[in-house]
Amino acid sequence: MATSSVSHGSSTTPIYRRFLPILREGLSMIGVTGLGLLALLIFLLPLGYVLATAFKLDSQMTTVGAPLWPAAPSTYNYEGEDYPLYNVPTEDGSTRRLALVRPFRENSDMVDPAHPEEGVFNVKGRWRTWDAIYKFSPNWKNFTDAWDQVNFPRLFRNSLVLAGVGTIGTLISCILVAYGFTRFQLPGKNILFVILVSTIVLPPQATIIPLYILFNKLGWTGTWLPLLVPAFFANAYDVFLLRQYFMSIPKELDEAAMLDGANPLRILVSIIIPQSVPAITAVTIFHFFFVWNQYFEPLVYLLGNEKLYPVSVGIGQFVTTFSTYPGRSAATAVLAMLLPAVMFFLAQRQFMQGIVVTGVEK
Repeated sequence: MATSSVSHGSSTTPIYRRFLPILREGLSMIGVTGLGLLALLIFLLPLGYVLATAFKLDSQMTTVGAPLWPAAPSTYNYEGEDYPLYNVPTEDGSTRRLALVRPFRENSDMVDPAHPEEGVFNVKGRWRTWDAIYKFSPNWKNFTDAWDQVNFPRLFRNSLVLAGVGTIGTLISCILVAYGFTRFQLPGKNILFVILVSTIVLPPQATIIPLYILFNKLGWTGTWLPLLVPAFFANAYDVFLLRQYFMSIPKELDEAAMLDGANPLRILVSIIIPQSVPAITAVTIFHFFFVWNQYFEPLVYLLGNEKLYPVSVGIGQFVTTFSTYPGRSAATAVLAMLLPAVMFFLAQRQFMQGIVVTGVEK
């Protein structure tokens, strides 16, 4: 019997040890996934709040006991009139779904939707303490009102022009500068690159006054020129991303092109740029979003010229009324972020590929 027990124990022990690593791996995977989902939920809470508010009635924001999702009070039509429904507590501890016909302080006239033939009867209790019944009801009128009151076609046109032209200028200038730092032997190139990258930590508020004085003397204030012209002189952040990606392209491709008689510009157009589509896509989305959300510089340089306001500045005046019209204000924010969200969704694969290569490998 002892031999049989030992034999049985020795046969089961390897099976336990075999499944223990699998169990640990599964638990660790569940833990990491749960932690990631929790972080994602916390990150998306503000966006979810704005989306939910955009579909709510303004009265729902101030009603005690109203649900978090877009909803409207459920009603019952009795003799041609709609009356709100409540869960009314009874003496036995249960609740009845009744329609409030005439509310009073200590008692109210009610009607039972299940038995309307009984007519109106009186129920004791304070109706404000009863739980109102709600139904899911998104309020699309917030979006129509926001579209009518805020001149979105003009704001979208202005933002598209600013973001489009600014992105084109940024791509041209940053690609040329990054190509120069990557492929040409320049005296003091590394020092110049360090100086360029160090400008990232310089806040725009520190340069806004001298730039405004300069643009004012040039007669550019009140126009789009202060917002468009600087884009054609590159910026440190995008140059850094493109340079890191260009460094991952083998120089042997350049040498092979030189043997075929290609000049540096031809190499850039035919070899570097086609190989750098992910990084260029990332830079495009970055700068497009940056210009689309830019608020401080347009507000300063346009000097109250409302016809040239982009979306960020145009809806800023309306969103300040959030305390009065929360649903309508949230709807304007959702409409403003709609186009960038669609762009990111369509180009997210190239965007993530460009970020991974430029941020990890180099």
